Amino acid sequence: MDDIEPPADLPQHFARPANEQEAAWSELWDQGRTPWDRGIPSPALVDLLAARNDLFNPVNSDGSRKKAFVPGCGSGYDPVLLALHGYDAYGLDVSEKAIATAKQYAESQLRTPSEGNFPLSGQKPSVSPGKVEFICGDFFSKDWGEHKFDLIYDYTFLCAILPAKRRDWTKRMSELLKPGGLLVCLEFPLWRDPRDPGPPWGLRGVYWELLARGGDGSPREYGDEEPPPAENAEFKRLLRVKPERSHKIGRGMDMISVWQKV
Repeated sequence: MDDIEPPADLPQHFARPANEQEAAWSELWDQGRTPWDRGIPSPALVDLLAARNDLFNPVNSDGSRKKAFVPGCGSGYDPVLLALHGYDAYGLDVSEKAIATAKQYAESQLRTPSEGNFPLSGQKPSVSPGKVEFICGDFFSKDWGEHKFDLIYDYTFLCAILPAKRRDWTKRMSELLKPGGLLVCLEFPLWRDPRDPGPPWGLRGVYWELLARGGDGSPREYGDEEPPPAENAEFKRLLRVKPERSHKIGRGMDMISVWQKV
């Protein structure tokens, strides 16, 4: 499924207090309404993992596997993708139904992976698959355990939370990443007016404002040049490129950025 326009009634469904947002997502899963579900792993992440082994070697120098994490993992496509590329991967979602769906998907894919987990060239990882584990919980809570990850992938997660929670998103990402760990963001939706109600919330300028400037995530229109990063920024941007492949709903405007915790 890759509709270009998000359902018009989503903002109305989420027009409720901040402490009821997680329940709103679970309700949609329970109703079988998952318009964000694309049915395949993120093509942009597939290609990035294959092209930049210098950044995304899934094995530590001692031979142990690195740990990857996907918040708001839904049906589990991206945690499974990361496991197939050698990471020990973890997916988190607030919906019990989503987690059950993800576990079924992982069992099937780890046994017989779909071609969508690999680049169009057919290139396969040189390492064996890692494990994948799914957790039902709230990203902003520590109730689901103390973890530190080498890699976190965010796609349709930041755009799904209330703008008032964006600074908390940055803090939590910093807590979950190991020093030197990588935060990979598929920047979406960049075409949506940041003033429009979400989800999805428009994110033009938001990643730089949050991660490089240490701001509250208010949208900024920078023009041709971004302002310099803050001296005390917790993240350093290593890469920002336009992916050759992404989901159609990105309308050809998606960008993928890689940030390192300093």
